[in-house]
Amino acid sequence: MSTPYDIPEVLDRREGPYGEVVLRRHGSLLQIIANGCFLMDTSDGRSERRLIDAALAALDAAGPGEGLGPRPGPHVLIGGLGVGFSLAHAAAQSRWERITVVEREPAIIGWHREGPLAELSARALADPRAEIVEADLVAFVNETSDTFDALCLDIDNGPDWTVTEDNQGLYSPAGLAACARVLRPHGVLAVWSAKPSPEFEGTLRNAGFQQVRTEEIPVARGVPDVVHIGVRPG
Repeated sequence: MSTPYDIPEVLDRREGPYGEVVLRRHGSLLQIIANGCFLMDTSDGRSERRLIDAALAALDAAGPGEGLGPRPGPHVLIGGLGVGFSLAHAAAQSRWERITVVEREPAIIGWHREGPLAELSARALADPRAEIVEADLVAFVNETSDTFDALCLDIDNGPDWTVTEDNQGLYSPAGLAACARVLRPHGVLAVWSAKPSPEFEGTLRNAGFQQVRTEEIPVARGVPDVVHIGVRPG
């Protein structure tokens, strides 16, 4: 017997600068769909939170100089707002002195500021340490004069499975070089992916990152989510 929750309810549909984005409610879950492809929902969030934790742990291991202990007052750049798990988790940690989130879809930003996704991110957005920048991350890392202690990428589905073709450039040697440019010495790059990518580990090493490793986060079904970690040399 069918229930009202069998069919997702479209809460908002907008034509953005990169195509159509849709916010749906499916039972208790909120879902973001881009150009007809499922991107993310509010079902879990463990791997998005692990993205932040892994970056902070790697940053502490690298220290202000190699092995010199935790770095004071770090500034984290989060690439991709999504449903807000990474932002909310970073804001819940007192260690981050500044939290900058770059999101290119104005609809997603609006859903957080004044829409249904505010239930996940309202407290974080009210945190004076946090700011949202509406921009394409590729352009941002190539143009900004700011630098960061950690860069946490949660763009598309990861390096090997991008829904938006333009996002592939972020995981290329040129894109990773731009990421390294905005990192301070011994800064950490953490990359979320919907599936493991041994090839991407090699790409990180070839781009000059050190201490490259991958953490797997089990999921209910299918291959695990992963976080790829690399440290910029001093």
